[in-house]
Amino acid sequence: MPRAPVQLAGGPLVMSAPDAHDIDRIAELCREPAIAAWTTVPSPYERADAERFVMRTVPDGWAGGRECTWAIRDASTGALQGLAGLHDIDDGEAEIGFWLAAEARGRGWMACAVQLVLDFAFAEAPAGLALQRVVWHAFAGNAASAAVARRAGFQWEGVARLGVSHRGVRRDEWQAALLAADPREPSSDWPGATYVQVHP
Repeated sequence: MPRAPVQLAGGPLVMSAPDAHDIDRIAELCREPAIAAWTTVPSPYERADAERFVMRTVPDGWAGGRECTWAIRDASTGALQGLAGLHDIDDGEAEIGFWLAAEARGRGWMACAVQLVLDFAFAEAPAGLALQRVVWHAFAGNAASAAVARRAGFQWEGVARLGVSHRGVRRDEWQAALLAADPREPSSDWPGATYVQVHP
């Protein structure tokens, strides 16, 4: 269902659709090696990639009802510190994705951003999407992302062995999911490997 971009806010954050003023900041942050290693952003990342993302991908996703993308902003300054989104929205399900600038990590901001996105995902329409299930995927070894998902209540579902291709290489992929009826509290059933960060 098409919808206009929605602003979310809570704690130290305000989240809104990225706009033209964010293009240079997104281009700068997406050049960080860790973001390139753990996400599917183009690499090397050029300003044209950020411009295309902000001016076409984001508005088309909102307008088409299949993608909701937010800039994670410091509420006190408005500065963009990362992105979060719901992707492949269809038939009561979506995939959550997120990344944060290096200087913003360790403050609990991503946990806050994910909770705001989940609140919107599960809220009844028209305030939210009324989803039944949100899925999380990460390349195996991304314990930092796993920690965020685990803390948000996602329940472990397993490993797809060589389940995804990333820059021409097959990689194992972790998966977890959160249902609308699940408790939104830290999950304890994740395997030990998800607690060990691998440096790509």
